[in-house]
Amino acid sequence: MGTKIPTVDSNYTAARNVRCLHLSYRNEASSESVCIELQHSGRKSVAKWDFANIAKLEANLPSDEKRTLKQWLAARYGRPAFPNEFENRLQNNKKFHEKLIKLLKPINKHLIGIFFDLGEERLTELPAGTPYCLRMSLTYKSIDGPIAREATKDCAISITNLFHSAYGTPNVATNLVLESCEAVADTLFSLADLQRVDQWWRYDYISLQESPAPPLLALGAISA
Repeated sequence: MGTKIPTVDSNYTAARNVRCLHLSYRNEASSESVCIELQHSGRKSVAKWDFANIAKLEANLPSDEKRTLKQWLAARYGRPAFPNEFENRLQNNKKFHEKLIKLLKPINKHLIGIFFDLGEERLTELPAGTPYCLRMSLTYKSIDGPIAREATKDCAISITNLFHSAYGTPNVATNLVLESCEAVADTLFSLADLQRVDQWWRYDYISLQESPAPPLLALGAISA
């Protein structure tokens, strides 16, 4: 069920939040925006023969917002993209997660996605004592300009320090080795890059105790 709201909140646009999504429709008659809030907890069953009479919002959903809606649904219902062992090592450190979320929130509005590259271990369940080697990309919207670039670069440095503090530097780490964390503009993130990595940026799901939905965004749903 969609609820009309006065305006969108950037914290809930671009499929940033796994539980709530704000979309902007375009009114056909007035060309004004119609803002809608969707929540997964507000799902309702509607008989097909009733739907045509209920769905009478005279507004169009722009193509970029359609992609956002697909992202949001894919993140909720998609299958995990990472080995279980990797997920366990990453998620079991709750203090690390809290600090990571705190670092990411200030740049949330600039982010297109957070991408993990596990290399040859992308689909491998490694034994204890054998670390996963991780390369991390924070992909930001180049249209946001120097502010987004500098903020994302600073965040990448802070995340690197956090990983090394929590799991150890690359020469001593036994669970996770963060080899690199880079800020990358969306205009420089290629299709080849996208095919090599998996997206992990929906950190909101960590606190979603009522549902174990993984933070996966299907490849075909990613928007530029």
